[in-house]
Amino acid sequence: MSFEKHARTVSLLTLVSRFSGLFRDAAQSRVFGTHPTMDAFFIAFQLPNLFRRLFGEGALSASFTPVYAKLEKDNPEKARLFASVTMALLTIALAALTLVGEAVVIAWPMFFPKEQLAYQLMAIMLPYMPLICVVAFMGSILNMHGKFAVAAASPIILNAAIIAASSGVSYMYGGIEKVLHIQIVSWSVVVAGLLQLAWMMWSMRGYGIRLSLQWHGCRDSLRTMLTTMLPMMLGVGVFQINTFIDSLIASYPTMVGSTIFGLPYPLMEGSNTVMNYATRLFEFPLGVFGIAIATAIFPTLARQASNPALFAHALRRGIRLALFIGLPASAGLIVVRTHLTTVVFQGGKFNADDTIRVATILLGFAPAVVAFSVMQTITRAFYALGDTSTPTRISIWMVCLNLLLNCTLIWTPLNTSGLAWSTTICAFIQVAILIYILHGRVNNLFDIHTRIASVKIFAATLVMTAIITLIALVLPVGISAIAHVVPVGAEWGQSLVQLLALTGAGIVCMFALAKWWHMPEWKWSLGKIDADIQAIDNGP
Repeated sequence: MSFEKHARTVSLLTLVSRFSGLFRDAAQSRVFGTHPTMDAFFIAFQLPNLFRRLFGEGALSASFTPVYAKLEKDNPEKARLFASVTMALLTIALAALTLVGEAVVIAWPMFFPKEQLAYQLMAIMLPYMPLICVVAFMGSILNMHGKFAVAAASPIILNAAIIAASSGVSYMYGGIEKVLHIQIVSWSVVVAGLLQLAWMMWSMRGYGIRLSLQWHGCRDSLRTMLTTMLPMMLGVGVFQINTFIDSLIASYPTMVGSTIFGLPYPLMEGSNTVMNYATRLFEFPLGVFGIAIATAIFPTLARQASNPALFAHALRRGIRLALFIGLPASAGLIVVRTHLTTVVFQGGKFNADDTIRVATILLGFAPAVVAFSVMQTITRAFYALGDTSTPTRISIWMVCLNLLLNCTLIWTPLNTSGLAWSTTICAFIQVAILIYILHGRVNNLFDIHTRIASVKIFAATLVMTAIITLIALVLPVGISAIAHVVPVGAEWGQSLVQLLALTGAGIVCMFALAKWWHMPEWKWSLGKIDADIQAIDNGP
C-alpha cells in the first residue's frame, strides 16, 4: 500500500482524535475558563507531553524506524529482538526518570512556593510520561507493519477520560471546589495512560515482541539507534521544544510573580492557558494532515533511501501533498480563527474577551501550519538518508532564535501573541534552510512538475482565500435569523453557521480548482493514487 493511502488512514483517525481533543478542550474551557487552575494544569501536563513527543513520537521513533526497517527486511527475528530490547530499555529509563522527577517536584516548592498547585498536579501526572512514551513507541512498531489505525486512534482514550473528569464531575457535583476538580482531571490522565497501554499491548499480540534485556544479538543496531536519537530530539522536536519554551515564558506570572528584574512583567496570569488553547487549534490541522503525511511517508523513505530515484519520487509527492493541504489550511485558519475559537471554547467560564485573546494568538500561529507540514516531511527525508546532524544544527539555532524573539516580542504591542509570531518566523526560516540543503543532495528534487504544481497550489489558495473572505464579509447579513434557532445563544450560533459555511466553501473551492487545473494532489489526499503515480514523470 502506498504512503498516500496510509496518510489517508492516519489523517481520518487523527481527525476523529483531534475532534475528540476539541471536545475535551471545549469541556475544560467551559468548566474552568482561564482560571489559574488551568494555568497550573497546562504547566503540569506540559512535561509528560513534551517527553511523549520527543521520545515516543519524535526522536526515538525517527531513529528506531530506519534500523527496524532494515532488520525486518534482512532478519525478521533479529528485528523483533531489537524492538523488544529497545522497549525494555525505554521502560526502565523513563521509570527511573519519573522517580527522579517526582523527587524534584516534591522538593521544588521549597525554593519556588508561588504556585503549589502546579507542582501537585505535576506529581500526579508524571507517571503518564513513561506510559504514553511506551504507547507511542509501540505505535511506531505497528506503523512499520502497516497498522497505522491503532496508534492514530489511541489519543481518543485520553480525550474521553479528560472529558468525563471535566464535564462529568461538573455535572454530578456542580459545586465542586476548583482545586479538587482539577486534581481529579489530572488523575484521569494517568488512568487514560494505563488504558492506552492496555490497548496497545492487545494490538501488539502476535508480533512476538516482549520486554527483553538480551541485547547481545542486536548491540550494533542499538548503538546505531542511540547514536542518532539524541541529535534527532532537536531535529524532530523543535516545535515541541519551542512550545515548551513558550509555555515557560507565558507561565512566569503564575509560577514566579508579576515582576522581573524590578519591572512589571508584560504578560498576565492566564497567558499560559490562552496560549495552550490557541496552540490546540493550531495543532488541529497540523496533526491531522502535516504530521500524518510525515508519519505515513517515513517508512517508505526509510525503505527507498538506497534508491535515489524512488526516494526522490516519494519525497516530491510528500512535499506536494503537504503543500496542497497545509497552505489552504493556513489561509483558512486565518479567516475563520475567531469563529473557530468561539465555537470550540466560548461558553460557561470562557467569555468573549477570552475568545478575542485566543483568536489574536491564533492569527500568529496560523501561517506556520504549512511551514511545519512541509518541515515534518523534509526532516524525515534527512533521517531516512542517515543525516541527523544537519537538522539538529539548524534546530539549535532556531531554538535560540525563538527564545530571543520571544523575549523581545512580548514587550511589544503583540504581547502574548508575540510568542506565536516568534514560532511562525522560526518555522519559515528553518524549513527554507532545510529545503535549500536537501535540494543539493536529492537529485532533481524540485523538478519542473513539482514547480508547476507548487505554483498551481499557491494560485488555488489565493483564489480560495479571496472567495471565503468575500463570503465572510457578506454572510453575517443573512444569518442573524438562523442563529435564533440555535439554543446556545445568537453569537455562538452565528459563529457556528459561518464556520461551517466558510470551511465547506473553502474545501469545495480548493478541490474544484484542483480538479479543473488537473492537479493530482486532490486524488492523493483521498488515497487515490495508482494511476497518477505512473503519470508523475510525464506531467503534474
